[in-house]
Amino acid sequence: MTVPERMHAMVLHEGASALRLETRPVPQPGRGEVLLRVLACGVCRTDLHIVDGELPMTVRPLVPGHEIVGRVVARGPGVPAIEVGARVGVPWLGGTDGTCSYCRNGRENLCDHPRFTGYTVDGGYAEYATADERFCLRLPETYPDANAAPLLCAGLIGYRAYRLAGEGLEHVGLYGFGASAHILAQVLTAQGIEVYAFTREGDRAGQAFARRLGAVWAGPSTARPPNRLDAALLFAPVGSLVVEALRSVRKGGAVVCAGIHMSDIPSFPYRLLWEERVVRSVANLTREDGNDFMRLAETVRIETHVAPFELRHANSALSALREGRIEGAAVLIPKAA
Repeated sequence: MTVPERMHAMVLHEGASALRLETRPVPQPGRGEVLLRVLACGVCRTDLHIVDGELPMTVRPLVPGHEIVGRVVARGPGVPAIEVGARVGVPWLGGTDGTCSYCRNGRENLCDHPRFTGYTVDGGYAEYATADERFCLRLPETYPDANAAPLLCAGLIGYRAYRLAGEGLEHVGLYGFGASAHILAQVLTAQGIEVYAFTREGDRAGQAFARRLGAVWAGPSTARPPNRLDAALLFAPVGSLVVEALRSVRKGGAVVCAGIHMSDIPSFPYRLLWEERVVRSVANLTREDGNDFMRLAETVRIETHVAPFELRHANSALSALREGRIEGAAVLIPKAA
């Protein structure tokens, strides 16, 4: 296809509290990069943290978006692996230095000099985007564009949190039943693990949604589930939930904080942590995580519930996410797609 010279993009400027629809040049792929026509881009809570100023801006101005489903339309020099026309996904981790001690030891998610899609480099809230071909993921063909987008962060972070929760899990609590939890609940249920869903007080619609996706119990985040949890995975950025989760996990259980930002964790008595309970965080992901999860998504049919928005309505999508009005995941669909 012919690539235009200019495109539409939703852009965040320093000091602004909303994105601005702008026309800007289509980016050119550099060495090792591909140019993608964006087919869909998921709206993640991390995008909300950036727009709301809870994460510092490192690129000014910035095109957010790190759940990109795109079609390769051009390749820069030194790209042998991905052909023009391929459909790929671009996740949050957009590049690493490959030389620091973390990268050398298989922990590239903790790289000292990472690049993050839609944060330290422009992302997918646009009609076109560039990406490092080494960090593009092959997507299962059975997922339509919009439905594949949430797999690239909501799915991946949920999967990594699950992998870090320990072995022999039978009862798992999910705190905050949004994009990540609604995907992971289906994976856990398919693997015979009981899911306990925790939502905001009074969120009966969210609790019903969780039950439809296989949760054996759903209730407010301050409630105690009918069984002690082997692990609690926190997707809501509320520090007080760490304490609530500790009250519900068994001896030796884990509380895994899956977000990039969280409000302060209040003090709590040591007895809640005692008996070898563990509190840990999840930071980013590795390409191994991504490839493993995409293979899993081919064998476990995950129904991603999406709310589509036109690209120019990105601010409305962010507002709906902020206010808890999204069932599943919001996804932007560029007009050019």
